Amino acid sequence: MKKALVISAIASNQGKTLLAMALLHHYKNRVSPFKIGPDFIDPQFHEKITQIPSVNLDGFMMNEEQLKWLFSKYANRDISICEGVMGFYDGMDKNASAYDISKVLNIPTLLILDAGGSYITVAAVLKGMLKFYNDNTIKAVVLNKVSSKMHFELVKKYIELECKGIVVVGWIEKNLPTISLRHLGLDLEELEFKELSSIAKDVLKNINTDILESLMETEIEDVINYPFKPIVEKDEKCVLVKDKNFSFVYHDNIEYLKEVYRDFVFIDSTKDEQIPLDADMVIIPGGYVEIDENYERMKNSIEFKNSLINHAKKDKKIYAECAGLIYLGHSIDDKPMSGILDIKFNLGDKRERLGYYYGVDFETDELQKGHAFHYSYVTNAPDGDIGLYKSSKKMMKDGGWKKDNIVATYLHTMWRC
Repeated sequence: MKKALVISAIASNQGKTLLAMALLHHYKNRVSPFKIGPDFIDPQFHEKITQIPSVNLDGFMMNEEQLKWLFSKYANRDISICEGVMGFYDGMDKNASAYDISKVLNIPTLLILDAGGSYITVAAVLKGMLKFYNDNTIKAVVLNKVSSKMHFELVKKYIELECKGIVVVGWIEKNLPTISLRHLGLDLEELEFKELSSIAKDVLKNINTDILESLMETEIEDVINYPFKPIVEKDEKCVLVKDKNFSFVYHDNIEYLKEVYRDFVFIDSTKDEQIPLDADMVIIPGGYVEIDENYERMKNSIEFKNSLINHAKKDKKIYAECAGLIYLGHSIDDKPMSGILDIKFNLGDKRERLGYYYGVDFETDELQKGHAFHYSYVTNAPDGDIGLYKSSKKMMKDGGWKKDNIVATYLHTMWRC
């Protein structure tokens, strides 16, 4: 019997990442980290803490058998901790909520509830969460932004009165001295290990981790049959650009590429590493190539750019997602890119896309499920737009392009699916 836990809330910005960070640090030598949904940022936090990659579990891009297979493949430590997405039920219309994933995988859920400025109403909110779907996996609660021990006991009293069977395992103090405005952004690039330890210790100071761990026991189902499309091995060399500019790549995508290609290598564009001459496929994932600090790094990567242009001129394969698409283009605002595709972009002040879409699979040309989130938009583009499809299958232009052996798209996908 292994242990697993989903951490969820009633909405975003309730403290899920803070609690997940603290628990991952507490169990850092025993834990396998996971992120529910398509997010790329939280898994990077998880990996920074645990020193092993965090794996995304997405119920829109994967069916139930695929989710079970993926979870059993990577849940290879004593404890698995899965950070949820948005609120517990959010995403149910796409089978992608923390509710859906926790049900499919039979994992108990710990709900973090904001108790700031409230006490009886917290119990009312929790009771509504429990009754919304009776087959939910919510087993325990942590209260956040609690002003005192007396406040905690008062809220706990009403939860225990109104929500039978739910264990209140503890509370997080309001305005913790170790949590600054900088920390609330959870920029782990800047956090030192000593700071991280202090934050985790303060977050868990009033949480009974022994009781919490006793609630985590679950049966992880082994999936014998491989539930994805059959792997077709290629006698080719694949290059994945992975660095600070292009870091948005799902961990299982990397493992999949290792299974498919005879030879698989990483290169770092920010170190001006060149595309090997014998590369058959180059993959450039998403990231933040357009922001000033990253652009300065990219501007100096002349040998990388020239080697990529030469690769394209030889009509070799390139696949790019989001920031990779932008880099293949002519420019974004006044910042020149590689110019391999004659596409111009501007960076907007509001989101252009956020959500699940369908796109064209770069290997089979079939429609594939994915997720898009970007502020940039296209101002000028040539023919070859392969678009994106909303879940309703409505075509949306300026979503991706195909030219010869180049496919570039705003869509982030899970390539094993």
